[in-house]
This record gives sequence, C-alpha cells and structure tokens, in this order.
Amino acid sequence: MSAATDYFDKTHELLSRLRATQLPAIERAAELCAGRIARGGLVFLFGAGHSRMMCEEMAPRQGCFVGFFPWAEPAVAQPSSTIGVNGLRGPLFLEKIEGYAEQLLSGFKFGPHDAFIAISTSGIRPLIVEMALGAKARGMPVIGMVSVAHCSQSKPAHSSGKKLIDVADVVLDNQCPPGDCVAEIPGLAWRTGPTSTVTGAMLINMLRCETAARLLQLGHAPVMLPSHQFVGTTLAHAAEEQLEAYYEGYRRSIAHLYR
Repeated sequence: MSAATDYFDKTHELLSRLRATQLPAIERAAELCAGRIARGGLVFLFGAGHSRMMCEEMAPRQGCFVGFFPWAEPAVAQPSSTIGVNGLRGPLFLEKIEGYAEQLLSGFKFGPHDAFIAISTSGIRPLIVEMALGAKARGMPVIGMVSVAHCSQSKPAHSSGKKLIDVADVVLDNQCPPGDCVAEIPGLAWRTGPTSTVTGAMLINMLRCETAARLLQLGHAPVMLPSHQFVGTTLAHAAEEQLEAYYEGYRRSIAHLYR
C-alpha cells in the first residue's frame, strides 16, 4: 500500500466514525445556531493557527448565508512564513498569553442572541480557552470543535485548569488522534498526514447544511451567498443580484457589534 492510499484510508475511517458518532451533537449545535440567527444574532467562529481555515470554510463561501461571523485574527491566524516577518514564533507565543483573548473580545458589542464556536484541535491553549470563557461570561453559548482524544489526554494550559471540552455547551469531535497526523512512514521519526482540515471541514459543512434546514423550519429563509460561476447563462444576472442581497444582509447582521 502506498503512503497516499494509507492516508486516504485512515482519514476515510475517521470520516465514517464522525458520521456514526457526531450527528446528535451536530443537530444540537444546528438548533442552537438556527435559533440565534433567526432572532437576529450572529454565530462567531474563532480559530487560531490552522484552525482559522474552518472559520473561512463557513464564510464567506459559496453556499454560506448571513448569520455566521468568521473571526480570523491576523496576529494568530495568518503566518505566511516559518521564520522572519509573519513567521510562526509570534502566533505560537500569543496563543499562550492569558489576557490577550479578553482584549480581542472587548473590541465588539455582542448582542443578546449571539453565539460562539471555538475551534481548536488540541483545545488547551490559553487563547482558545479564554475566548470560550469570555464568550460564556458575555452570555453566549459556546460550541467547541475539538479532538476529544487529544484534548482529554492533554494537561490544561490555562490557569483556570479548564480545557475547551470543559467550557463548551456542545462539543463537536473532529475524531482526530492525538497529534492530528495519521501516516507513519518507515524512516520518518514523526507522523505526517494531518487530518483535522478534512474532518473539520466536514463538520463545518454538516453544521451549515443542518442549520439552513432548521432555519427554514423556523420560517426564516437564510440570505445566501450564491455561486457566481454562471458565466454566459441567465443565472449570472440573478447571481449578481443575490450577491448584492448577501452584502446588504451581512451589513445589517453585524450592525449591533459596532453600536
């Protein structure tokens, strides 16, 4: 078996396990999100490091809709180099600093119907734990997306002694093993083949679809961001109009944050 197919098979197994175990949690999370969005609230998604990709997978993205607020803080979410300018050292250091999350949260005027999704495969760094605690202190329910296996086996790094799985009201388990990677290749001292991007994106999209369905059940038609790749067809004009509707709907949805 090649290393490529070994990675595929092991990741596929994690996705199968996700489907078999996570539907109840996804349904609870979707009910929470739909209820908040239908009442004019926002559902924030925050992740540092690579976890910020799950925020971007939710929105803005074709098939997304107004109500989700992706929060990718540049100082901890977008390292483009390993060393030097915008390297890894700064973001990794900031994730360990208590008090930083509170400064970030203080930049918004959260509303009574807002909610929070905290995304971290490890679920233990002070930044993500403090973000979740700060959201709870502001009255927001918290959904945690985390590797339960990794988080439960790790020592807490926040002074409260808490981890993300201790703070979250609903836990979505991305099924990743401790350390995230699954491919063991003879001659390599460390595993390769991280899986959290694949399983995390699956969780995000399952949550998105289930939330949309529940919003319709509540009589709230979500304002969609359409695919705009209908060049040369009659749908192109309709997509442009819908894009403008999405912009306006999103603008209105975030107005309360800056009052």
